[in-house]
Amino acid sequence: MSTSTTALPLRPGPRPQTTTQIPHTQVDQQPEDDRFLTALLAQAATWPSVARAESRISVAGAAALVLDHVVVGPSEAFLVGGEFAHGHAGGDSSLHVALPVPLATAAEQAGWAEPHFLVHQGILPPNIVMLYAPRDEEEARVLLALVRSSYEFALTTAPTSSLQPTIPTRSAP
Repeated sequence: MSTSTTALPLRPGPRPQTTTQIPHTQVDQQPEDDRFLTALLAQAATWPSVARAESRISVAGAAALVLDHVVVGPSEAFLVGGEFAHGHAGGDSSLHVALPVPLATAAEQAGWAEPHFLVHQGILPPNIVMLYAPRDEEEARVLLALVRSSYEFALTTAPTSSLQPTIPTRSAP
């Protein structure tokens, strides 16, 4: 598999329905099971300084990705403490992540994300988004690249406007 930095591909189909209350969840277009989310979180947990933990701000059972013993990025790179992303539990395979604002906007425009509903109420910063549940391996690859960008955002002290996801592409057969 080769990787290249490219613009986000468009997510196929209409946006899923989501709630406008706590907890902010995706209510349709869920995969048959959570294997794509589980694999995505497992892969992210192998990155340097990343640990999996119970989310400190999501529903019971939500799996957080946290920086283990290092928090260097800007405060808006985190959901709470060192937690930069979490995957939901209980049949909702969506995620919440902190992305640089330009990338959060690009992910929303390409149909992969929406601002957390508390962004519209001015409670959360505009870079906190819900990534819609991956329905297949291709979608899981795009989401993994976005979660990787969230991780890099959490580790950086550099300007965030240039952070772009590296979208893995399939190798030709």
